[in-house]
Amino acid sequence: MIRKDIGHLAAFVFAILVAAIFTTGQTQAQTFPNRAVIIVVPFAAGGSGDILARLVGAKLETKWGQPVVVENRAGAGGNIGATAVARAAPDGYTLLLGASPQFTVNVTLYKNLPYDPEKELTPLAMAAATPFVLVVNPSVPAKTVKEFIDYAKASPQPLSYATAGYGVPHHLYMELLKSMTGVQMNPVPYRGSVPSLTDVVAGHVPVMFVDLGPGLGQMQSGAVRSLGVSLAKRLDVLPNVPPINDTLPGFDVASWQMFAAPSATPRPILEKISADIRAVLEMPEIGDAISKAGMLPLPQRDMDDLKKFVKTELTRWGDVVRKAGIEGSQ
Repeated sequence: MIRKDIGHLAAFVFAILVAAIFTTGQTQAQTFPNRAVIIVVPFAAGGSGDILARLVGAKLETKWGQPVVVENRAGAGGNIGATAVARAAPDGYTLLLGASPQFTVNVTLYKNLPYDPEKELTPLAMAAATPFVLVVNPSVPAKTVKEFIDYAKASPQPLSYATAGYGVPHHLYMELLKSMTGVQMNPVPYRGSVPSLTDVVAGHVPVMFVDLGPGLGQMQSGAVRSLGVSLAKRLDVLPNVPPINDTLPGFDVASWQMFAAPSATPRPILEKISADIRAVLEMPEIGDAISKAGMLPLPQRDMDDLKKFVKTELTRWGDVVRKAGIEGSQ
């Protein structure tokens, strides 16, 4: 009888605690934010994630009446920035705008990932998709994807290619190309798209996959030669550049970017931030700005649907990493 009473009491206390936590979360959500919010971008300034964070951040500042600060924390394939957010105070004041590798690829690529994206990060809103383009320094004689493959195969030494780190699209898309063609090339990692592209323009590294945000101007000016786009369709901003899929059927990939917060953040705060970010992303002027920056606006999903999507992508990109033979290589 005593045990039963204790059990009832424990259940009652637990229910009170849950109700109190929920009520506190609701109250916090009503006053959120009352100070500056930080959006961590796990790559160097100037890349597509940085551009996107600043576009959305400016609108959130107006909506919230509080500063929204974009903080670039580059390194380790985006893991430094993602880990910083996963370990941040779960109060909604530190957010992540990460790309697909920080939520999916790195789980398989790294032996000891310092955070668990499924458990420690809650997706808030799908921001945009980013097509990539295979570009070469103009000194490379290849003018098509096929000519580049032949050129790389004929090289007496494996070519080097620039990448914004390990496990990021710049890296994985080239590994996918290698696995589909048998070409041998070695990655040269940098701390973001801009410094890697700078060295391709300078001729220090001959080739890379680059995202449109930082790369479009250099492509249009002729500083680099565009050979093929990563999607299986042409892009409006580069109508004369064919899909790599035309040469390598099945090559059809694009990076996606997502806002997230520490999972222990009270649900009402997560829901408010998610709703506010999605409202910004649905503004026509933001959609236009995203397109002009070389990205693709995406339909919005709720947080629960995004969790399911991430789980599916974990499986998909885990398979790509294993087939590339780079599982646990970092």
